[in-house]
Amino acid sequence: LSASVLSACTKVEIVAPHQAPLPTEARMLPGKKRMEESAPIFIRIFKAESELEVWKQRDDGFFYHFKTYPICHWSGALGPTLRQGDKQSPAGFYTVNRHQLNPNSKHHLSFDLGYPNAYDRAHGRTGDFLMVHGRCKSAGCYAMTDGLIEEIYALAREAFAGGQKAFHVHAFPFRMTDENLARYQGNRNSLFWKTLKKGYDHFELTRQVPNVEICAKRYHVNVERVRPSKRKLDPRGRCPRFRSGPVVAFAPGALAPAARLPARSVAPINWAPTAVKSAPHVRYHGTQTAR
Repeated sequence: LSASVLSACTKVEIVAPHQAPLPTEARMLPGKKRMEESAPIFIRIFKAESELEVWKQRDDGFFYHFKTYPICHWSGALGPTLRQGDKQSPAGFYTVNRHQLNPNSKHHLSFDLGYPNAYDRAHGRTGDFLMVHGRCKSAGCYAMTDGLIEEIYALAREAFAGGQKAFHVHAFPFRMTDENLARYQGNRNSLFWKTLKKGYDHFELTRQVPNVEICAKRYHVNVERVRPSKRKLDPRGRCPRFRSGPVVAFAPGALAPAARLPARSVAPINWAPTAVKSAPHVRYHGTQTAR
């Protein structure tokens, strides 16, 4: 009788989804992979493979693979979102700030990708509220199961709590290998995809998220302004003079360029960034050891 009374009086604490801690397995991964739970994150999305990768930064400044999550559902074809209501999931280089996390989403939890960004607007693309969210249903978004969006949301929440101001999301039609690009060579989006591939290759080679500038209605990957300025560029207007950013191949045990003190000296360029040699294709899965 006393046991049943105690059981009846036991309080069950219900934690709101946006405050839920990481599952035990995910909480163990940072320790196994020598990462901090509050370390900065970077996300890559691959439509054709229906995969979302989360990468976390270590103290050496490089990003290491944390975990790959299956995307429950995305809608449309491999091309980018073009207009409101086309039910296309976006593709491009996006940035997520803290205010884009939505703990009260009707899709369980969500974060807004920031579509349309400056590139999208320069091309007259329309639409809004394109997200990564739960509920496993999508009409232009990337839908996860509720359990997985809770885990991804918690990683973003902890990264913001650790001081990250914003995290980048690179959404690709597929893994941007030379073979895949050749397979879709006749697609009307092939030129756009070749630009996205520059960002893919840069990260594969360096484990650093490239700086991306938008002007002349183009993405310019891994460039720096010759004359530094905080002024926002006109995405439709003429570009300033750029110089290529660092391309330093990832090497375990080394320090990332951002962690080094000496300034870089590279030749200035006018328009397009220096192409990055295609990096070897590596696929990352589940809880494998970080590389």
